[in-house]
Amino acid sequence: MGELERFLEMLTEGNDVMNLVGPDTIPDFWNRHAWDSAQLLDKAGFARTWADLGAGAGFPGLVLASLSKGKPDAHVWLIDSLQKRCRFLQTVVDELALPATVVWGRAEEQAIKVDVVTARAVAPMEKLFGYAQPYLLRGAQGLFLKGEKAAAELKEASKTWHVEAELSVSRSDPRGRIVTVRSLRSRGQQQRA
Repeated sequence: MGELERFLEMLTEGNDVMNLVGPDTIPDFWNRHAWDSAQLLDKAGFARTWADLGAGAGFPGLVLASLSKGKPDAHVWLIDSLQKRCRFLQTVVDELALPATVVWGRAEEQAIKVDVVTARAVAPMEKLFGYAQPYLLRGAQGLFLKGEKAAAELKEASKTWHVEAELSVSRSDPRGRIVTVRSLRSRGQQQRA
């Protein structure tokens, strides 16, 4: 747990300079951020490689990388479109010697093949699915941490996307949901197929 404790220190320091997470969430770091992220490992015990889209402050990606450190072939790609967040992520990756690569760019433009694609607090599902689709088409499973409106978001997204997904209750907050996506294609692709 030493690495996650150091990550908490770095997050607290970084949050004083830029808005990485809501300052009122830092006292609840272990449940709200660390445990919320770590529970994905149980959902995808097979996974060795992950892509965290809109990695932001590093949830779930930095937690997954910390907990995967030392496992053969474990690697997490932390993808974010804001350079200042990427600098923060790179500082944490370097200091903690994590099995991770920081990518500055748009998630949907990366040609990375992974076992699991994930995201937390990035966008409503309709938009998030557009970012995640290239990874899912390359064989990844989707595991997305969402809030209490997950079912409504999924219903709205189904107007644009044909998705095979299931919702499960988050262990860190009974209002939260984990959206497991097994297949995804746009309604336009379905009609042309």
